[in-house]
Amino acid sequence: MPDAPSDPLPADPHVLRYLEHVRVEKRLAARTLTLYTLDLEKLAQLAAGVQLPLLQLTSAHIRRFVAQMHSAGRSGRGIALILSGWRGFFTWAGRQGLIGHNPVQDVRAPKAPKPLPKALGVDDAVRLAEFDHAGADPWLEARDAAMVELLYGCGLRVGELVGLDAVPGPDTQRQGRGWIDLQAGEAHVFGKGGKRRSVPVGRTAMAALQAWLALRAGPLGGDGSARLDAALFVGQRGARLTAQSVWLRLRQRSQQAGLTTPVHPHMLRHSFASHLLQSSGDLRAVQELLGHANITTTQVYTRLDFQHLAKVYDAAHPRARRKPGAE
Repeated sequence: MPDAPSDPLPADPHVLRYLEHVRVEKRLAARTLTLYTLDLEKLAQLAAGVQLPLLQLTSAHIRRFVAQMHSAGRSGRGIALILSGWRGFFTWAGRQGLIGHNPVQDVRAPKAPKPLPKALGVDDAVRLAEFDHAGADPWLEARDAAMVELLYGCGLRVGELVGLDAVPGPDTQRQGRGWIDLQAGEAHVFGKGGKRRSVPVGRTAMAALQAWLALRAGPLGGDGSARLDAALFVGQRGARLTAQSVWLRLRQRSQQAGLTTPVHPHMLRHSFASHLLQSSGDLRAVQELLGHANITTTQVYTRLDFQHLAKVYDAAHPRARRKPGAE
């Protein structure tokens, strides 16, 4: 809850009328009214700094105020909320015939930087991929191990993973599904926007897939195989696994493997891209493997790569973390 304003409501009579309008006619909650009041007090302070009444402010002034707030450390989201409050006031003023143009109308807050995708360190990713739950049901263990290998080894999206068929059938492409070519060692994936791509499947992933395929029809019994879905990854009743099921199984498996961070499928995709880029430096190849239409989408992994390099530098270089005042 924000602190209450230290002064009474803004003295500007137009602001007072507007606040009364939103209080009575829009029946805003007390908290929302307080936020509107604080935002307009902020605007009044900024207007006083340029020696202008509120209704004479222009878009140039508003943009300057936005730049000042941003420089002072206000987040893009916070500025957007303030602009929304200001925009409402000037919209009301326009309806009252007090101004001819809303100075906030075309002003937007700075975009917040996109957070870096979460990726596992190489050691944690390998630890998860090599994890063998000795006491688990062999059928579930083989399936889950193969899923991890494909997610991390091929960088698949979870939707692409559950959309794979064990072998291509007459309906596979028509219904927008992918499949594994064991002979060629490739995953033919049906990705976003209906785009298909082929991704190499590594030796370890191929071994995990073959171990899984040898057990895949097991729980259904001999004559029950007719009920087995064409899907590569199925549940114990033979139906195609859902993305939610994969999320839950992967989270559980990462905890069993002793990882401190609960792992989700997209984290393994990020790990695949980050680790491949660290090793190869080939951004274009990573773009193709991920199925990104635009390379700018892939460039986020260069930031992850630099983050990795910065950590290595901080940990290893003798002058990376000098104490203040040290010679």
